[in-house]
Amino acid sequence: MKIDDIDKQILNELQKDSRLSMRKLGGRIGMSAPAVSERIKQMESFGIIKGYGVRIDYANAGLPICCIIEVTVRDGQYERFQNRIVKRKDVSSCERIAGRACYMLKLHVSELIEIEGFIDEFADIAHTVTNIVFSQVETSISL
Repeated sequence: MKIDDIDKQILNELQKDSRLSMRKLGGRIGMSAPAVSERIKQMESFGIIKGYGVRIDYANAGLPICCIIEVTVRDGQYERFQNRIVKRKDVSSCERIAGRACYMLKLHVSELIEIEGFIDEFADIAHTVTNIVFSQVETSISL
């Protein structure tokens, strides 16, 4: 499916607020609610829209410390690393990357000691570099 400018407008609005009603969304882009709904269903069926989510304020949820950890897996133990990381409840994202490291992940914790525990848990299969996040700039991609 090739998306057009109207689809891009719909996606941009949904990125801002995925809870918009079809009527309100249609009003913002100048279309009827049924027309918007049909376009959204089509984008869902083609996998362009993969789901809808919630943005969490982790500090207000009791996890005020955030860090980004660069992980370099040793001896090709990628599957072992991935099997461990998916079981973690404190990792909000984990990306396989090109560059010095193999993965970049975001960890949210309530105390600094938990970061040390994470590093210790993976020391047998990976080298880590930890970067503490001070603040975040809210961004979104416009299509």
